[in-house]
Amino acid sequence: MMKNILQIEEYLDYLFKEPKCELEYTKDYELLIAVMLSAQTTDVGVNKVTRILFKKYDTLEKLSKADINDIKEIIKPIGNYNKKASNVLEIANSLINNFNGKVPKSHMELESMKGVGRKTANVVLGELYDIPSLAVDTHVLRVANRLGLTKSKEPLEVEKDLKKVFKKENWNKLHKQLVLFGRYKCKAIKPECRDCRFQEFCHKEYQKNTKKVTKKC
Repeated sequence: MMKNILQIEEYLDYLFKEPKCELEYTKDYELLIAVMLSAQTTDVGVNKVTRILFKKYDTLEKLSKADINDIKEIIKPIGNYNKKASNVLEIANSLINNFNGKVPKSHMELESMKGVGRKTANVVLGELYDIPSLAVDTHVLRVANRLGLTKSKEPLEVEKDLKKVFKKENWNKLHKQLVLFGRYKCKAIKPECRDCRFQEFCHKEYQKNTKKVTKKC
C-alpha cells in the first residue's frame, strides 16, 4: 500500500503541481456561498451565475437584503435554485448576525448555517484558512474507490480512510489534486485510462476501458 501511496502522490504532483480551486471568489463569503451552490452541479456553471450574483450584490449586506426571487432567477441555470436561493440568504444573514460578517474557522460554526455540510466546511477551512482538511466530493469518492484507498461509498468514511494513509500537511493539496484528477482524467464516464500510471492497482476501471495497455510508470 505505501508504494501505491508514494506513486499516487508523485503522479498527482506531476499532473497538478500547484492545484487551484476552480471556483471564482474575491471575498471569504463568496467562496462559502459558491461551494454551497456547487452541490450536484459543475464549478463552471457556478462561476457563471456567481459572476452575476456577486456583481449585482457586491457586499454581504446587500446580499442579505436581496429579493429571493431575484436570486432564484440568477442561479436558476445551476438547478435546485429554490433551496439554494434560500440558503444564500440564510448564510448571508447568519454571517452578519452571528459571526460579525466573517466566515468562521470551525466545523461546528460553519455547519450551523443552512446548506453548509461537512464537505463545504472542509473546502472552506482548507482554502481560506489553510486548516488541514480533506473534503470528499463525488470526484474524490470515485477516485479513492477506484484506487483501492477505501471500500466505502460514505463520504465521512472515505475521508477517514484517506486521512489514515496521507500526511496531514498534504491534505489540502491532495483534495484539490484528487478533484482535478477525477474531473479531467479519472472521469465517471469514459475515464482516460490508457496512459494513466495507476493502471496496475486501479480497481476494474481501466480493464473495461482499454483492451491492451502499455505501462508508462
